[in-house]
Amino acid sequence: MHLARRFPRLCTGTTQFSANIPSRFTSTNVSSAEERIEIPNRVHRSPTDILRALASTVGRDPTAAHYKYHDDPYLMPMSNMGKRTFAMAQEAGRKAAKFIREEHRQVFNHHEAEPFIEAFAPKIIYTEDSELDADTLQHLIIHSQVTDAMVAYNLMKQKSVEVSHELKQKLLELICFYNNEEPLPEELIEERWFKANADARERNRKLWKDGELAEQLFGELQPKTAKSYAALIRGMAKYFQAERAYALLQEATEKQFELDVPTFNAIIGVSNFLKESADERWQLCRDLLQQMGEQKLKPNVGTLNAVLQVISTFSNFKFARSSSLKVLAEFKQLGIETSLGTYYYLIIIFCRERGPVSHILVDILHELEGREFSMQHPKDIFFFATAMDICRNHLHDKSIAKKVDKLLHTGNNYDLIGDSYKEAVYYRHYFGLLCETEPIDEFMKIYDLLVPNVYIPEPGIMEEVLKTVETHGAVELMPRFWSDMVVFDHTNRESLITRTLQILIDNPCKKELTAHQSLPEQVGQIALDIYEKFSDPDNRRARFVQFTGKIIGDILVLLVRAGNFSKANEVFSYIDKNQHRIPGTPSEKSLLEYIDACVENKAPSQALFCLQYAVENHMDSQLMAERINAGFTLNEVHLAKLKSLVGDSFASK
Repeated sequence: MHLARRFPRLCTGTTQFSANIPSRFTSTNVSSAEERIEIPNRVHRSPTDILRALASTVGRDPTAAHYKYHDDPYLMPMSNMGKRTFAMAQEAGRKAAKFIREEHRQVFNHHEAEPFIEAFAPKIIYTEDSELDADTLQHLIIHSQVTDAMVAYNLMKQKSVEVSHELKQKLLELICFYNNEEPLPEELIEERWFKANADARERNRKLWKDGELAEQLFGELQPKTAKSYAALIRGMAKYFQAERAYALLQEATEKQFELDVPTFNAIIGVSNFLKESADERWQLCRDLLQQMGEQKLKPNVGTLNAVLQVISTFSNFKFARSSSLKVLAEFKQLGIETSLGTYYYLIIIFCRERGPVSHILVDILHELEGREFSMQHPKDIFFFATAMDICRNHLHDKSIAKKVDKLLHTGNNYDLIGDSYKEAVYYRHYFGLLCETEPIDEFMKIYDLLVPNVYIPEPGIMEEVLKTVETHGAVELMPRFWSDMVVFDHTNRESLITRTLQILIDNPCKKELTAHQSLPEQVGQIALDIYEKFSDPDNRRARFVQFTGKIIGDILVLLVRAGNFSKANEVFSYIDKNQHRIPGTPSEKSLLEYIDACVENKAPSQALFCLQYAVENHMDSQLMAERINAGFTLNEVHLAKLKSLVGDSFASK
């Protein structure tokens, strides 16, 4: 409240003292009229407003572990599968605790909390001996206990307990919304996300349970009302019983019931199940909108998004584009605000895989720049992941991708990124695009910021990262990336192993020292780590990666370059012993580097051993024999061995 309103005399320069102040303290006699105190209107605050205000002062910290790992952040899972297992294990623990509470309910009869916390008590089991009334059923409906509400209603029906028409209507709405199934508890977030993604994969399959209590209740409701029709229609449409839902809509229209906007939205959303061709679907949408106009119903953002959802199924992209623009202009004239779900449908209509390139996303971002959004439609959470997909695979433009990312981090927009799966999809496309377009130094800044707390690269993205390192010749980053691949559980991917070794082979390390050890030694340690992981027959991961001649040859060369001659000898012994099991052979260049290392370390026996392997595998051994002959002062035994392998031409210098 402004100062002038609360203290008007003070702000006008006139001082008013209280009547009980002695007059000697005043310079003039003033009126003792009481000031009127205006109490401001109460501002409603939610229980978390203070926490939100405090959180807004620090912002989002991408380097911190997710809150779900707060119990033990040092053991935070470092792979996508590990993250999912960790989260599901937490929820499994909660479910186990609930199971014990239900199975041993006699132990949990004490009430320690005041007031009593109902969620901590075992659920009531309703049997034929239970005393049931309308209040009991009302309580179950309010708390969305679908199974218990159905049981209670059937028991009340058997006992001829009267249930009011209004209570039956509420029960019908509950059962239709959940399709006669008990919903997952809200605290099981990960399982709810998993189930939502599973349901999305089954979106073309009818899930509605025909003939169950919902339809029985609808038949019992007399007289039927617009609300009863609306509840059943919306339930059937939600679970893809489209034909019967549309038939009920027509029946309600014939009986001159005035249905509400969400009911029409539900039928519009399943128009693609009712009609085959795009023209027929479009005509059905127009007819339904016409009916809404006749009933004086004003469409909302749900109506707009439902129409765009149908348009997105049109195979003729020209017809889809023109129709969507007409719909958008029409709804804009009606003053209907769009949501992120609206823009999601627009970009999937305009930016098709086999269609021409469209820059509608640029126009959308220009309109949305700097805006903060709240959840208005279920499809709002699909916008950011889809927009980043368009930036990478349709436009191939990092500048637009960065605008999308800036919009995501504006205000509380990050809340609309969706579940953990959609978040991973978003960053998968973001990282994939940056790998292709960003300089390695700039890419590493984003990599260091987001990995591993926000995003763990999948094997495909990690391969793109390795390609970027290979393109820029940034071999000094390989120890870091190999360490990440080990932590992220990517070492069972043969393509990643092959590319890692290829980068290290094609970019010989300089003899410069880092803080702890030379880069060649670090590279040699990577090669040794790969060898030890997959040469051990007891290692369960050994079956995922098969040593080929090229892989084992690259390991041999890297160990030689790192100066680890003893391990190089061990690797070559492994090559010789398992040559009938290893497909292919090391390259001649690899064997030559090993022979040079034998010369440097004065090991003629190992050099001749390598030459024998080359001869047995029909490789060009002349240059190898020359290196051996020139690099050693051979004794008679070694000369005889050399002669037996390559003949007399290299028997003496």
